[in-house]
Amino acid sequence: MECIELNNKIKVTDVHDLDLAQTLDCGQSFRWKPQADGSFHGVAYGKSVSVKLDKTDMYIENATADDFKNIWYSYFDFALDYRKIREEISTIHPVLNEAAKYAPGIRILRQEPFETLCTFIISQNNNIKRIKGIVERLCENFGTRLADGEYAFPTAETLATLSPDDLAPLRAGFRNRYIIDAAQKVANGDVNLNSCFTLDYEDARTELMKITGVGKKVADCTLLFGMHRIEAFPIDVWMKRAMEKLFPNMSGDSFGQYAGIAQQYIFHYSRMHPELFEK
Repeated sequence: MECIELNNKIKVTDVHDLDLAQTLDCGQSFRWKPQADGSFHGVAYGKSVSVKLDKTDMYIENATADDFKNIWYSYFDFALDYRKIREEISTIHPVLNEAAKYAPGIRILRQEPFETLCTFIISQNNNIKRIKGIVERLCENFGTRLADGEYAFPTAETLATLSPDDLAPLRAGFRNRYIIDAAQKVANGDVNLNSCFTLDYEDARTELMKITGVGKKVADCTLLFGMHRIEAFPIDVWMKRAMEKLFPNMSGDSFGQYAGIAQQYIFHYSRMHPELFEK
């Protein structure tokens, strides 16, 4: 893999096992928007960029080689060999083998932890379109405005100074109280997000569940998508149905150290094949 600087963008060569739609629009991140030319525009780590794939070349507009080294290489999890992981986990169960083949371009994004925590608090009893709208309003109202008119995700310190009523423009309902509680506990150190990268898994989950409104599912999503704890196996309505129907008598532990990657293959496959659950 090589990063080449061009005019206001970079070209990354030898990119494999990445499908932008499968990765950026599958429910693990809520700040990416598909464009007519097949690219995706989004904001992450305070950077507003457009990303496009041309076979094995990836172009990132409004980015430098330093940005790739410091942000995007990690963000797209390029250090991990997903092909090798798929081969390993596909032996666990025939349906998982099928699911991995169906969407081999899914990668687990390494997102900013506080943003991930907040977006999955917002995701509770919600659909992806509405989640994206609430997240966008949160950024527009309380995030730093970037040079191109987009907005960075607000910091915990900024949100901690607000009350749930201040979040009324988001139209997020009961979630406003949870967002403010999360911001205050992160900002004042009652919840240590950095510790969740290295704590024992159950302890990391418990740390996040100190926040009002954060149960196992939101904690697991935060650990998987915000701390890259790929042993996490979030269970939502789709996954509960998928496990009962397709993987009876199995649990997240059945999928080993790459359970979180297996979960994404199963989640996407199940959502795209509702006919599996009709009988």
